[in-house]
Amino acid sequence: MASTLPSPEATAAEVPARPQLRAEVLIVLALSYGMAGLYALVDLLRGYLVVKGPLSQQVAVVAAPAAPQAWLDISYQALDIATTLAPVFLVAYLLLRSGESMATIGVDDSQPAEDTRWSLALAAIVGGVGLGLLYAAKAFGINRNIIVGSGANRWWDVVLLVAQAAKTAIGEEVVVCGYLLHRFRQLGWGDNRSLVVSSVVRGSYHLYQGWGGFGGNFVLGLFFGRIFQKRGRVVPFIVAHFIIDAIAFVGYVYLKDHASWLP
Repeated sequence: MASTLPSPEATAAEVPARPQLRAEVLIVLALSYGMAGLYALVDLLRGYLVVKGPLSQQVAVVAAPAAPQAWLDISYQALDIATTLAPVFLVAYLLLRSGESMATIGVDDSQPAEDTRWSLALAAIVGGVGLGLLYAAKAFGINRNIIVGSGANRWWDVVLLVAQAAKTAIGEEVVVCGYLLHRFRQLGWGDNRSLVVSSVVRGSYHLYQGWGGFGGNFVLGLFFGRIFQKRGRVVPFIVAHFIIDAIAFVGYVYLKDHASWLP
């Protein structure tokens, strides 16, 4: 049977009081995607004020190599992955501290068959719709040209791109989808309010791509978030997100020299 988010009453005796819970959420956001959203907003403003050209003539580079030497590039990117995943471990600790666990937000292996079906379906839907929205945003001039793995042509690049896709999927879905929506419900927020706020957070750290990146990911947040509020499981979102990003990252690197429509 599909699981659902526990009600605030079910965990009221275990979770911290609301003031402490609000402080906890703000700290997690300040150490993760809330701060990333502020950086992305400033980066977008810099594009308008410094580059002084339309977004359609600007470039956003994703998952680019950090250094020409293998050991240095791997070290830089490993540290970046560890930094991104640190808030996930913080979330796991905070859930344990409140008498819960990662299983509370559906990060476990209790429903492998159902999670697999959901993962593949979500990857197919979001991958297709997301690609269409990306090109629509570019056509309307509200997005930068997104380049993945600029200069990625060495033996270790594919491994690092896949690792980058994994850290993005785990970090975003655990923190922004599972943790935030779960804590918002414990704070007594209504589902609609929680959904909008978490979706704004998801969209905000994609502002470096442009307004299209914000809008597309805001809609994705609404879609993923509503399903999570109904089912209470993060695993399908992690797997689907990973599949989409891994295919996009690696596919771009191999196709960029053979497809004229890629930036």
